[in-house]
Amino acid sequence: MSDPAKRSRHLSGMRDERYGEVVLISPDGNGGLKGAVYNTYGLNDCPPDKWNALDAGALAARFGVPAVLLNGPRFWTIDEVTTYNWGDVEKFDGLQARWAADVRIPPDVDVSAGAGRKHYVTTTVDRDTEYVLKAGRPVYALEDSDGRTFVLQAYSHTVDPGQTMDSLASLGERLRLPDGWRFRTHTPDEDMHVRTADKKATVVQDELENTYMLHAR
Repeated sequence: MSDPAKRSRHLSGMRDERYGEVVLISPDGNGGLKGAVYNTYGLNDCPPDKWNALDAGALAARFGVPAVLLNGPRFWTIDEVTTYNWGDVEKFDGLQARWAADVRIPPDVDVSAGAGRKHYVTTTVDRDTEYVLKAGRPVYALEDSDGRTFVLQAYSHTVDPGQTMDSLASLGERLRLPDGWRFRTHTPDEDMHVRTADKKATVVQDELENTYMLHAR
């Protein structure tokens, strides 16, 4: 799906831009599950008519996989990204999306449960990216019980279609965080760079399906 011979891609002006992800789920060969993640960003803004018309069951049958997860619509909370490993474009009933990553699905996460699946569970995503959050703009983050920081990369309309960039300022008041976790907001004086480690990202989602990436320093 990916082509290491391709040059890196840089995208900017991303904050609050809308996108969606189509995840093709299949066995990983070790008794677990993996997902091939196709992202619409850079191709379209995940138009509501096309996104709402997608049928996960029909897509699974078409692509010959056990299940398809429709993850979105979502909105970036980062400003820029450089992608070092990316793949080809696929059409999902007329909606174009590009392969962006492979995700390893933890055994205790039920992908069929929708909004009822577990949250605050770390997941490993195979991708090679560097996010930039610009100085002077708010950064939203979770800190886990081990002191690790997960930076919000995107908010979601999957659970709450009323979420907006402005509403994120009070997001911490809505979350039922695990013991020892906390939500915090800060405005950096310098650009903040959040890079994958060894071509892998560690991510978590809260109960609103907002996604955070580990800031490994």
